[in-house]
Amino acid sequence: MAVTPREKPQLSFWQIWNMCFGFLGIQFGFALQNANVSRIFQTLGADMEQVPGLWIAAPLTGLLVQPVIGYFSDRTWTRFGRRRPYFLWGAIFSTAALLVMPNSPELWIAAGTLWILDASLNVSMEPFRAFVGDQLSPRQRPTGYAMQGFFIGVGSVVASLLPWLLAKWGVANTAAPGVVPDTVRYAFYAGGAVLFLAILWTVLRSREYSPEELRSFDDAEPEGAVAGDAPVPGANGGWPWLLVGALGACAVAYFGWNRMLYVLAGLPMAYGLLRVVAPSLPRGSMVPTVTADLHAMPLTMRQLAVVQFFSWFGLFCMWLFTTAAVTSHHYGTTDTASALWNEGANWVGVLFAAYNGFAALAAIAIPTMARRLGLRASHLVNLWLGGLGLLSIAFIRDPQWLLLSMVGVGFAWASILSLPYAMLSDSLPASKMGIYMGIFNFFIVIPQLVAVSTLGVLVSQLFDGQPIRVLMLGGACFIVAGLCTLRVRRP
Repeated sequence: MAVTPREKPQLSFWQIWNMCFGFLGIQFGFALQNANVSRIFQTLGADMEQVPGLWIAAPLTGLLVQPVIGYFSDRTWTRFGRRRPYFLWGAIFSTAALLVMPNSPELWIAAGTLWILDASLNVSMEPFRAFVGDQLSPRQRPTGYAMQGFFIGVGSVVASLLPWLLAKWGVANTAAPGVVPDTVRYAFYAGGAVLFLAILWTVLRSREYSPEELRSFDDAEPEGAVAGDAPVPGANGGWPWLLVGALGACAVAYFGWNRMLYVLAGLPMAYGLLRVVAPSLPRGSMVPTVTADLHAMPLTMRQLAVVQFFSWFGLFCMWLFTTAAVTSHHYGTTDTASALWNEGANWVGVLFAAYNGFAALAAIAIPTMARRLGLRASHLVNLWLGGLGLLSIAFIRDPQWLLLSMVGVGFAWASILSLPYAMLSDSLPASKMGIYMGIFNFFIVIPQLVAVSTLGVLVSQLFDGQPIRVLMLGGACFIVAGLCTLRVRRP
């Protein structure tokens, strides 16, 4: 006798709170990284054109780690659950990296520590996205992702403000050339403690449905989702991609272009190699499974990929160059050892805290907005607010008034962290929630790789060495991303 699928139980506010609380700690780590790593690199001697290349660790680790973790977490079941073991191991290594990074004696050590930090944060973060899809019914998923956005905002506010607050409390904000100030070091120590304890709270206070239970719910196989194992695409489709990448690499070498452009050539080569190798490996192993699911991903996911590209390219413009833009455009200095430059760098931390604070408030409003306007229209409005916010930075002279720009950025950030995942999760089968959330990260990582490959070249060759123009480019990308949202199929 067939069993009628049942709807997932509706969780209480506090159950959703507990399952999302760990994101407070994850974003503490990401916020400290986003607001301070460029500062650490510049303090250790990196010039402005080097900074994007040093940041390449972050997107590359996400590209490699998230689909791998998604694949394995879909197939994991222990007495500690399916996703929670990954939360905990990621927290342990992230905490260690946060303690090491501000004490790096050399630039290459700081860059290497960024690899470890970003990989570990991704080990924890990827299963958190799938965790919401596992635990919540479609009607509660916007609330769950918005709750994650709320904790991301709160964690980022505190983490971004820490160096500025510590300076106000008398901690030294300057140091000898090549030494990271105490304000940054102590902020990283505090971040490590918050990250570990917040994730531990979710691990201990949440439960998970077993794979058998997930298959019994009525959203296990949404309409339009890829059911069962998708066929592995043929190897012949990989050779054109390999050729395009090889020609690109040859062009970079022949014309003597910036070496960072090799990263762009490497993207089609990597995909082509994946397509060529996958059919020769055992069916059901990781590489063929990831390749097959990538090739057969749902239409909604393909359309969201374009939205994500422009959204995250705009975000990386902001994260990489806000410190350089504000210190040069608003404070009038490029001397990283000066008190004025460090004052400006601290103010960037305040601005980052502000946009995350506004994001936390926006996260409270987004579920209501989504019910009234729909997911697509809500995302469009929020992205356009973010675009106007970034563009306005170039026209505001008083750095205090940049807080107004951060209102729009905050709404965009809250929306980017929630609404694409709500649209996506409604089109994914329960058995593949982890791997597809990992594959979806490709469309976050690829624009970051494009950014780190091209922004240094754009600043030196096209933008006349003015990083403020990179922020204007980021604002334009937000506006384009909003327009692309209109193409996304309604879930």
